[in-house]
Amino acid sequence: MGLEAIGSLKCIALKYGADEPLLLEPGEGAAVADRRGPDGVRGEDARRATAAAIAAPADGPGLGEHVVAGDRVTLAVSGCVPQGDAVVAAVVDAVTAAGVRPEDVTVLRAPPLECAAGGGPWTPLAVPPGGAAAAEFDPAVDAQTSYIAADAAGRPVHVARQLVDADVVVAIGAWGWDAALGGRGLDGEVWPAFSRQTCRRSLLRTLASRGRRGLPAWRTSVREAMWQLGLCASLRVVPGRDGSLHAAAFGMPASAARAARGLSEGWRPQVPGPAAVTIASLSDPRGGLPALLRAVAAAARVTHSTGTICVASRIDVPPGIVFTRWREGAALRPLVREALGTGDEVLVADAFLTRFFARALGERRLVLLCDLDEATVEGLEFGHAATPEVVERLAHRADSVIVLDEADRMLPTG
Repeated sequence: MGLEAIGSLKCIALKYGADEPLLLEPGEGAAVADRRGPDGVRGEDARRATAAAIAAPADGPGLGEHVVAGDRVTLAVSGCVPQGDAVVAAVVDAVTAAGVRPEDVTVLRAPPLECAAGGGPWTPLAVPPGGAAAAEFDPAVDAQTSYIAADAAGRPVHVARQLVDADVVVAIGAWGWDAALGGRGLDGEVWPAFSRQTCRRSLLRTLASRGRRGLPAWRTSVREAMWQLGLCASLRVVPGRDGSLHAAAFGMPASAARAARGLSEGWRPQVPGPAAVTIASLSDPRGGLPALLRAVAAAARVTHSTGTICVASRIDVPPGIVFTRWREGAALRPLVREALGTGDEVLVADAFLTRFFARALGERRLVLLCDLDEATVEGLEFGHAATPEVVERLAHRADSVIVLDEADRMLPTG
């Protein structure tokens, strides 16, 4: 089947948020592949790596040439940026070195889009260095936004007021993969991160009703928002393993995104297969259902259509009512239509996750090692791994095993 022979590899350690990692020992003669994301740097090393990226852009001038003394500069930080404090510090250094006063620099942060889809809490950045101001954008407060244009359908487009009022906007966001979407993830873009809550909800509603067919309209809206803002400076950050920074790319938005895409190939491992069993972990062990969805979608790409996916995590929040009713046997399409008909944002987000989860999992068996109780997991018709030893036995008995560390960041290819 093309997987690597176990050879001299006796044991695979997989961290999943517990005090001790899983110790996976495939059986004699089993075929196995162990795939990890790229390494990265932290702290001051991440700060230096970011500084090097913004001094050598993918195209156009370096960051220091985008600003002049007297400019009001807003750093628009979208979602979760790996080593975010160090990244922001490097950008603040660059703009102040070019003559911008620290008090004229604002770091404006927007929560990840998946917070609207049940992704749970997120950790904002620390107070920026060098005297720059810090602000949190709340998409639920319409007064924090300004009208900039109408989209192709004539609907008004609103963006954070501080971006509209700034002389220069520097967009900062992670660039990553989302296997559930079949390509790049939604986070890290200016829109709808810095638009109104209604825009976030509209995007989830479109994806819940249309699936991946809703993505082209999102890409068009992203380009339109950047054009209307006159956005010329974009920093895209590629995560490394364990929360590190693997790489950064700076330049015009399209060029920086292309460069970041190339730099993120380490998260697209080649995995000959498919395997009978895939065991996956999450980048954030408590990442919630959105992270679980991405991990399952990644694992499904390299798991036999009737195989088993096991996700090891510390997830402790059960899924919503739409997901639960689907797993209890209710037909998916009527459930999604019913949720969309209510207009309730929680049910719409639940329907979005459920639709994409059903597509990703297919007929595969899912086993969860998590902090949910056995009754909850088995009520969803998933396998419950009560202890790490259950997963270890599963790996030992399989004739082919793939291990995906931080699978929710991966887009593996078979």
